[in-house]
Amino acid sequence: MKYLCLAYYNEAAFESLTPAELEALGKECQPLDEALRQTGKLGTVASLQHRSAVTVRPKGGRISVTDGPFVESKEQVGSFFLIEARDLEEAVQVASLHPAARLGEHLGWGLELRPVETFVP
Repeated sequence: MKYLCLAYYNEAAFESLTPAELEALGKECQPLDEALRQTGKLGTVASLQHRSAVTVRPKGGRISVTDGPFVESKEQVGSFFLIEARDLEEAVQVASLHPAARLGEHLGWGLELRPVETFVP
């Protein structure tokens, strides 16, 4: 089964980091990212640009498009990745290798895992 892993962060906390702190954090993340790749269960992975999105919703029978990369929340989705796992237990085990599961508590880092259902017509 595939699992979508959404990596969250607190934008204000992240933006308060100095360039040196960002660089140090990146160096801490590298071995964790590599461990995740080495599982052989990692599929697509990507970081998202912040402040460059729109929200599309139905409103009054029409499509409403508004600026903003998020639904009302202090946490932002900063990246996502897909993994393959037998079940939720294995998905948690694999996703736990990601930096957002081990580092950045002060930045509001965290992961949300969702099973991906494939609909075939």
